[in-house]
Amino acid sequence: MTAQLTDPATWTGPRIHGDLPGPRSAELLARQELRESNARTYPRRIPIALAEASGPWVRDVDGNVFIDFLAGAGVLSLGHSHPALVATAARQLGSLAHGLDFPTPAKDAFVEAQLSMLPPALRDRMKVHMCGPTGANAVDAAVKLCKTATGRGDVVSFQGAFHGSSHAAMALTGLVAQKQPVPNGMPGTHFFPYSYCTRCPLALSPETCETNCVALLERSLRDGNGGVAAPAAVVMELVQGEGGVIPARPEFVTRVREITRELGIPLVVDEVQTGCGRTGTWFAFEQYGIEPDVIVASKALSGIGTPVAMILYDERLDTWAPGAHTGTFRGNQLAFAAGAEAVRIIHDEDVLANVRARGAQFADRLAALRGCPWVREVRGLGLMWGVELAAPGDGRPASALAAAVQQHALRRGLIVELGGRDDCVVRMLPPLNVTEDVVDTACTLLVSAVEECAAAHGSVTGPAAGR
Repeated sequence: MTAQLTDPATWTGPRIHGDLPGPRSAELLARQELRESNARTYPRRIPIALAEASGPWVRDVDGNVFIDFLAGAGVLSLGHSHPALVATAARQLGSLAHGLDFPTPAKDAFVEAQLSMLPPALRDRMKVHMCGPTGANAVDAAVKLCKTATGRGDVVSFQGAFHGSSHAAMALTGLVAQKQPVPNGMPGTHFFPYSYCTRCPLALSPETCETNCVALLERSLRDGNGGVAAPAAVVMELVQGEGGVIPARPEFVTRVREITRELGIPLVVDEVQTGCGRTGTWFAFEQYGIEPDVIVASKALSGIGTPVAMILYDERLDTWAPGAHTGTFRGNQLAFAAGAEAVRIIHDEDVLANVRARGAQFADRLAALRGCPWVREVRGLGLMWGVELAAPGDGRPASALAAAVQQHALRRGLIVELGGRDDCVVRMLPPLNVTEDVVDTACTLLVSAVEECAAAHGSVTGPAAGR
């Protein structure tokens, strides 16, 4: 039942034929429903079966072509099937595919490339550890490293955070519904407010609050009766991705770094989604003028979707014994080779400049939505963008509207994702080398989807607006 492959060069715009899912997609989705775990997620809201992809385009088995602004949840930094990365991975496959943690030329080049992208002040003192090939495993490794180095057991995370679905990473994640079926979690995890000023957890105004969310953290850590023992680590995203594309306010990040440094607490920045150029610098922390103790990276490290994850950390934390954190698939030579090539391409083609330019384009094009009463906020950094939808009257999350916008966009050829509280944020993660024309087309489709679906919702402010 495999569809006839087409020439990607002919994909110049979205093309949708008939209803979705088409008959071939419907058949595969039904087989998936019968055979696969109930935990599957993406095809529930994006009901298509994929056949092939190139750059920012994907084609389903029924011949429909979409702009893919999900991009493997941010994995495909240079888009689908980038020719140079495909060729590099293919060459590596013919020589060595798996190397455990042995040194290899591919791994050495990858490590060198990653260290070269750090700010100069960090390059000479950061150690690299290859983890199991997921961001969640790298988060686990970072927490384990900090607990080992400090001899402490507690960890601080932030409300709205998402760090993964493994047991420890899930314990650091804010989403309660994900954790409820798994009782007891990870003891010693403490959650503090994040600088989400649109929905301030302390019901304050950013113009007058003097970043009280940080003040609460600081006072709790300093207070001998505050109930929080000196933690092994503070774990933070600079932009909460799954939490709704929420860039932290600069003063929030600066004060968190000052507090953790003063109290001798390692600061772990989770750059799984924001790393590898997504925000316009190689790592998001660079835009905040801080130096973390541990950096967690995964998703886009290979540039092509071949899995790899790592932590980079200050050498003073390197107190692990041999074998302290292992994993059979931490020697993915295809990912190493492709990742080093991706760094070369990003450098030579000035891809980060494109990220910043296209980010400005998003800001300009999506500004049209700020007048829509159902749009609470449009926000983003680089090529992470979100449109938060809320009922005009009481501000409750407009989950049903967000779902309608996603479906409307899909049926016109644009793949976007949902996130944030109650999935009320429409999210976009395009490839970093996306062109101006593709962004323009996508923004036209998204603006139209929001405006048309909001008009259909009318002035509803009751429960139907949010659920």
